[in-house]
Amino acid sequence: MQIPRSAFSKAALGVFLLVASACGSAAFAEDAAQSLWPTRQWQSSTPEEQGMDSAALANLVAYGTARSFDSLLIARHGKIVLDAYYAPYTADIPHVINSCTKAVIGTLTAIAIKDGLLNSLDHPMLDFFKGHSIENVDDRKKAITVQTLLDMTSGIEWEEGIEGGREQSLHEFGRSADQIKFVLDRPMSNTPGEVFNYNSGNPNLLSAILTRLTGMTAGDYANTRLFGPLGIAAPNWPHDSQGLSTGGGGVGLRPRDMAKIGYLYLRNGEWEDKQLLSPGWTDRPSTPPSTCMRRSTRACAIPIFSGPIQTSTSTWRLAIVASSSWCFPSWTWWR
Repeated sequence: MQIPRSAFSKAALGVFLLVASACGSAAFAEDAAQSLWPTRQWQSSTPEEQGMDSAALANLVAYGTARSFDSLLIARHGKIVLDAYYAPYTADIPHVINSCTKAVIGTLTAIAIKDGLLNSLDHPMLDFFKGHSIENVDDRKKAITVQTLLDMTSGIEWEEGIEGGREQSLHEFGRSADQIKFVLDRPMSNTPGEVFNYNSGNPNLLSAILTRLTGMTAGDYANTRLFGPLGIAAPNWPHDSQGLSTGGGGVGLRPRDMAKIGYLYLRNGEWEDKQLLSPGWTDRPSTPPSTCMRRSTRACAIPIFSGPIQTSTSTWRLAIVASSSWCFPSWTWWR
């Protein structure tokens, strides 16, 4: 279903909103979704057949028109009940998901653990960069782990506008000839694990770590161990100046592809009776601090998610909500 944009809606640089659902609390819902794997294609259903209200969904579609959504997809119990696209977007047009790329990097980290390539989330970050000449090394930088990179609590000094300031570090990072070295050389502002600070440098370090562990870029690893098994065609994934897959943003996916990733989490990391993610990964809590929820002028993108995570801002909004019934990742960027 394609919907024309209203004349009064804001100019959107890019928007997608996805809802995926599986394993509802009712036994019939769990049984119905038990054998549904949308690897080849998603099955469709009426909203009422999946316990949803068509009128309420119609209101949501209208809301998307007023807010300049690019697409709106809802899947419940493993079947798509709403698949709407706002002109000029269509189902086959990939959407650059920007900071939701961080969630893909986090998912690949879980797969690396499952594959036996990463021994622990507590592994020190600097161990993966031996041989590099790194500035500002102190006890705090030595204490950075894979976990603190995932949680945005690395303690690396970084200004990305989270307290209303400028995106100074992000701009300098983008202009750097060696972006990984730029992040590694940053001074420390906090002890790792103590303070949440939104830092797009963290997932870029994780991308470099994944390459060190796998011998391939994060994009190639994803094509082999994540996108391939889920039936997602190899997406466009930009590289930095050193040939590494960008970790903080840039992946282009179609809405139905994103819904598959949500469905993977709702099935506890299992796909077609194979465990893709390390056991227990989807049960890990990862709720950002309340200060981030209140003050962020960008967004809080937590690579691991199993509980409610939401933040909204004047420039763009990212929300990820997951439970036993729903996974609701949405991304909005207004000018």
